[in-house]
Amino acid sequence: MNLFTQTLGNGPDVVLLHGWGMNADVWEGILPALTKQFRVTLLDLPGHGRSLDSLADYSLQNLAASINAFVPQNAMLVGWSLGGMIATQLTLDNPDNIRKLVLVASTPQFVRDDTWPDGTDAEVLDSFAHDLKQNYQQTIKRFIAIQTMGSEHAREQQHILCERVFRHGNPQPAALEAGLAILRHTNLRPALAKITCPTLLISGEHDSLFRRRAAKKTRTMIANARLSIIPNAGHAPFLSHPDVFLPMLTSFLS
Repeated sequence: MNLFTQTLGNGPDVVLLHGWGMNADVWEGILPALTKQFRVTLLDLPGHGRSLDSLADYSLQNLAASINAFVPQNAMLVGWSLGGMIATQLTLDNPDNIRKLVLVASTPQFVRDDTWPDGTDAEVLDSFAHDLKQNYQQTIKRFIAIQTMGSEHAREQQHILCERVFRHGNPQPAALEAGLAILRHTNLRPALAKITCPTLLISGEHDSLFRRRAAKKTRTMIANARLSIIPNAGHAPFLSHPDVFLPMLTSFLS
């Protein structure tokens, strides 16, 4: 598997995993500060950005396995949204290799059901899956609009995310479809009790995809976890509130 990866800075190893439809460029605003203290590995998920190879079986387990080859020994993982689900799976599969885990706006179960009332309606993802086949650029833009909803800097964030996501061409439709299926069907809640490394959950106060109640419940499922909620932020707090997000992240990683 050929994945685009980039390593910058010096210090303890940190790996950044982006969300659905995006690429590693989403992190560029916080990189200068992070690379002063850490050796940061960035990568584009299969079928996204500069990683042109996709997976024949694009399951969460296979995705984590394909990325694991690029994770240094004793690394700390930072995953945003779908990237957080992948980081969780990586931690479950390689507990001795992951030192710390940071889940940014990342839910263990995306879709609402009777036992998880604070998830997103399945119909939302089903409509995205349907629309992907018609016009996937437009579908990604719609998803970006949902991600920035509720943030005090929503319009500016939409502009930044749209520019970065299409900077290296379009993500591959098959990878987008498979990523939506992961979001639609994954439930990591039963496995969270197995995570023993120090874990930080970072959530936006107005995140419509990972609501505060879901964030608080998730924190109780991981033994060594703490939760920080960023006021006035939506689903991408590292973009909208880097001045709050960065100290929170670096203090935990240090």
